[in-house]
Amino acid sequence: MNIQEFLGLQATHNPHRWVLPVERKLCTQGGFLFGGAGLAAAVAALESTCEKPLVWATAQYLSFARPPAFVDIDVTIPVAGHNTTQARAIGHVRDAEIFTVNGALGQRAWPVEAAWPEAPSVPPPEDCGPIPDRDVRTESVGSRLDLRVARGRYGADRDGTLSSDGRSALWVRMPEVEMCAAALAIIADWVPSGVGQALGRLVFVSSLDNTLRVIDLHPTEWVLCDIRMQAIYNGYAHGSMLLWSRDGRLLATASQSMVVRERS
Repeated sequence: MNIQEFLGLQATHNPHRWVLPVERKLCTQGGFLFGGAGLAAAVAALESTCEKPLVWATAQYLSFARPPAFVDIDVTIPVAGHNTTQARAIGHVRDAEIFTVNGALGQRAWPVEAAWPEAPSVPPPEDCGPIPDRDVRTESVGSRLDLRVARGRYGADRDGTLSSDGRSALWVRMPEVEMCAAALAIIADWVPSGVGQALGRLVFVSSLDNTLRVIDLHPTEWVLCDIRMQAIYNGYAHGSMLLWSRDGRLLATASQSMVVRERS
C-alpha cells in the first residue's frame, strides 16, 4: 500500500488541490486528525504536485479537524527551480484553516554523502515490549502502527522524577505502508510521547508544529525513533527526533514545540 492509499488522500480535477477525508483511522484517540497524518497528506500532495522528492517540510498546526469532515489541501508553488522547488500546502475545512505546511523539494547530484550522528544502542524490536496501557482497540492512527518501547518510562508507572537526559526511544513499524517521506512524517509525530517520560508524570501534550528533514529513504521495516527532549519551560516543551533504519542508517530528523498540560 502506498501512503496515499493509507491516508485515503484523493486527487481532484485541479492538480493543485487534494482532498483528505477525516476518518477515525486518521485520528488521535481524542477523536481529531492526528497532526502527523495532516503533515503526511501535505507531503504527499507536495511531492505529487511538484514531481520532486521532499527535502524538508514544516507544519504549523492551527486548528482541529474531526470526523466526518474533508480537509481540502491547496498547493502553491512560489518558486519552481531546476533542482529545488519551494512550495506550500494549506489544509482547510471550508473556511477554517487547519494546518499550513511549507517545504522544499528537489534532488541534486553531489559526490559526498555523510551522516555524523550515531544510532543509540538499544535492544532490537523483537526484544522490546509494547507501550504499556496503550489502547489499541479504539481505531486511530496509533492502532495501525506497531510500537515497541526500546528506552524510556512509558505507561502509567512514573514516580514524578525528571529524566537525567530527556531521552527515550521507540521502534515503530507501519506494516501497511511502503517507506516514503510522508510515512516518516507520521512516525515523526511521536516526538510528544517523550514529554511525559522526561517529566516522569502523565501529561497532555498538543503539538504546535512538526518539522521533518529527509536524509535517506533507506528501505527498512522498523524505524528507531531516537527522541530527545531539549527543554520544558513556561508550559511549552521542545524536543527532537532522529529516525534510524534497523541497520543504523539515518533516515530523517524531526523537531517540535508542544503545549504541556496537567492531566486531571
